[in-house]
Amino acid sequence: MKKAGLFLLLSLLSGNLFAQQDVEMADTMRSNGKIFVVVAVIAVVLIGLILYLLNLDRKLSRLEKEIKH
Repeated sequence: MKKAGLFLLLSLLSGNLFAQQDVEMADTMRSNGKIFVVVAVIAVVLIGLILYLLNLDRKLSRLEKEIKH
């Protein structure tokens, strides 16, 4: 769990290194205020995936414990 959190944090921090290029579409979306919508949608999807995987991990751990006993 701690490793996954650390990996996610480092992944997000390293994204700033690649964001140094000028991209016309991003500038246009930023000036219109739509970039925040894109970021919000991506964040919701990633949070949903992380929650799904954590829930799946808990269920699998519970099943493994039942099989052992």
